[in-house]
Amino acid sequence: MDKQEQLQQDINRDLNSTILAMAQDPSKAENYHDLAKLYAMDNKFDKVISVYESLLEIHPNDTQALLNLGSIYFFDKEYKKALNYYTKAMNVDPENYLVYYNLGNTYAEMKNFSKALHFYNRALDFYSLNPEIYNSIALLYHDYEDYVESKAYYEKALSLDPDNSTAHVDLGNIYYKLFDYQNALKHYLRVYDLNPDNKTVTLCIANTYSVLKDQENAYKFFEISLEIPGDNYKTYICYAIAKTDFKDIDGAIELYQKAVELDPNQINAYVLMGNLHSKAKEYDKSLELYNKALSLKSDDASIHVLLANTFYMNNEIENSLSSYRHAVRLVPENDEYKLVYIQLLEDYIEEKRRGELLENA
Repeated sequence: MDKQEQLQQDINRDLNSTILAMAQDPSKAENYHDLAKLYAMDNKFDKVISVYESLLEIHPNDTQALLNLGSIYFFDKEYKKALNYYTKAMNVDPENYLVYYNLGNTYAEMKNFSKALHFYNRALDFYSLNPEIYNSIALLYHDYEDYVESKAYYEKALSLDPDNSTAHVDLGNIYYKLFDYQNALKHYLRVYDLNPDNKTVTLCIANTYSVLKDQENAYKFFEISLEIPGDNYKTYICYAIAKTDFKDIDGAIELYQKAVELDPNQINAYVLMGNLHSKAKEYDKSLELYNKALSLKSDDASIHVLLANTFYMNNEIENSLSSYRHAVRLVPENDEYKLVYIQLLEDYIEEKRRGELLENA
């Protein structure tokens, strides 16, 4: 018997035991919580909901049941239902910081900045030394591109927990966006020191060394990232971009091809390879790759534009016009696409007229 089978057998045994205990004492809240936990371990969340709803019929003020139901609906992205249960929990237990923290998270997901910030601050009123609340406020400001406030809250989280990986990574991301690559690298390397098997942060380190033009360390961390278990598609893509920046085009194409082998249904590798071939004036190859990407995502206007530009450079004006027309139809609000299409169309018509005049002269 393997570990999974043994775990399932243990869950089934404990389920039977807990159900029997509930039959003997149907008013004991602890039994309901135990049963809900077992169903959650068995990934039967519809039954978890049913158990908590039954518990609330007997004990309507059970804060943990209200919070857990709210969390289930939160992770299912049913935010109005989540708010309903979190609000009930707040009314039952108005000094529980977790209630306000969960309300803040929910409003953050609903893109309601003011309410999210309000409830995060209420959570701090009851637990001002919790670094995760500061991380959440920092992320809220980050999402609204207020990097000054975001940095301040991440730094507060790190003052409470200097080894907080979330704060280090996110603060590193802010510095990266602000083009302060040395400070970004400092925070990424701190996380790497804490957890060298963190695939995401090794990739961040590699990308940062790449923009700093440190080829040796960039390649070193790309290779480390590839060795860590997990999906390597993004690593291959980023590594290929770095190889391109370091003028190793053959190496870049080899990595893009590995990405395609790993996941032939993602478009990034096809598009980026197409760009390389287009830059090398290998238009037939780039058109082939762009069309492959388009076959996977026909509603992506940017791919139609890449095709249009390549057709134009290959002197296939009518095909270029057709591709631009598709792009404009997909995103009619994009003025740039419209202007290029109109200009190209006017030039094409003018060229046709000149040709007709010469023929009739």
